[in-house]
Amino acid sequence: MSREYPDWVSPVRAAEGKRIYSGTIALARLKRLAPLLVDASGLATFTAAFRTDLENRTVIELQVEAALPLICQASLDVYDEQVNRQSELAVIEDESELSNLPENYDPVQTENGRLAIAALVEDELLLGLPQIPRKPGLESVEYSTGGPEVKRRESSQGSRKNPFAALQDLVKRDEQD
Repeated sequence: MSREYPDWVSPVRAAEGKRIYSGTIALARLKRLAPLLVDASGLATFTAAFRTDLENRTVIELQVEAALPLICQASLDVYDEQVNRQSELAVIEDESELSNLPENYDPVQTENGRLAIAALVEDELLLGLPQIPRKPGLESVEYSTGGPEVKRRESSQGSRKNPFAALQDLVKRDEQD
């Protein structure tokens, strides 16, 4: 595991110095992400470049990559979900600054003027998870909750005569009389 970054960083100071932090973080260290994985023994690679934009906002250009082992919900096989996210994060002090934020920036709020780099990486990986994990290249699957018996019943009903057809004939006879 590469440790070329601090646990906590002052984003304003890092932006003033145009700092770039990069390294790897063990997936097991990411407490919100690890329980969602089949195996948390892998690593996430990241680069966080701090700068200020033209309007003097503190901005973080964050790139995160990881192979996250998940269970495919269609085949129940374990597969690696390749996550590669790039984000531009604007540092805000409180929620009142959200209305002035351009759409191309995602907000990130500081905690006492500091940010935890591992938390930024974990947030990006969580955002990169699919809602329903599905192994790439898997053929389309026909979904049914009833199993083969329900399918047989549904297919045989199409060829069967409507049981109410006889009642319809009786109603027509009564109307004619």
